[in-house]
Amino acid sequence: MNIATKPSKRRADLVADRPSRKEAEAAVRTLLRWAGDDPGREGLRDTPARVARAYEEFFAGYEIDPGAILARTFEEVEGYDEIVLLRNIRLESVCEHHMAPIIGRVHVAYLPDRRVVGISKLARVVEAYGKRLQIQEKLTAQIANTINEVLEPRGVAVVIEAAHQCMTTRGVHKPGVTMATSRMLGAFRDDPATRRELLAMLQTAPPGAYEG
Repeated sequence: MNIATKPSKRRADLVADRPSRKEAEAAVRTLLRWAGDDPGREGLRDTPARVARAYEEFFAGYEIDPGAILARTFEEVEGYDEIVLLRNIRLESVCEHHMAPIIGRVHVAYLPDRRVVGISKLARVVEAYGKRLQIQEKLTAQIANTINEVLEPRGVAVVIEAAHQCMTTRGVHKPGVTMATSRMLGAFRDDPATRRELLAMLQTAPPGAYEG
C-alpha cells in the first residue's frame, strides 16, 4: 500500500501508543534546547509542564464524540421547518502543518425535519472538531457531515472564515488575510432559493473580529 493512501491509526491504537506526561515534558525541553535556550533556567523551568497542560486544552476535542453531542433532540417545534442559523461561533484551532493557531468564526445552519437540537450543541460540535489538529477544509466538512448524519435534516450549511497564523506570522507574512470555506448539503446545495436565503441572512451578520 502506498504511504499516501495508508489509513491512519484507529483511535484505540493512538490512545494505547500515547506517550506519558513525563515523555511529553521531556519533548518540550528538547525543543527548547533546539531553539537555542536553556530549559533549566528559572523562566523556562516550569514551561514543559505548562505546555503539557496547555496541549490538554488545545486538543481536548480528541476526547469528545461529536455525534454524541447531537443525540438529544426536540420534536415539539410547532411545525417549524425554516432555516436555523447560528452565526459567529468563535473558532480556535491549530494548523496541522505548522501547529500555529487558526482563529475565526463559524456559521452553522440547518433545515429541520421534524426535530431540532439545542443551539449550544451546534457550538459544541464546532469546538469538538476545532480542538484538534486541523486544516480548515477538513474541519468544514467534518462539522457539516456530522450534523447531516446525526440530525438527518433537509439541509446543512457550514461556512468558516478564519485567519491562519501559519501565514501571518511566518512564511509569506501576510497579516489581515482570512480564508473562507463552505460545505452545503441537501437543500442548501440543491435549491438555489434556499441557498440565497441563507447567504442573505449571513450578510446581515456583524463582521467578526479576527485575531490574525
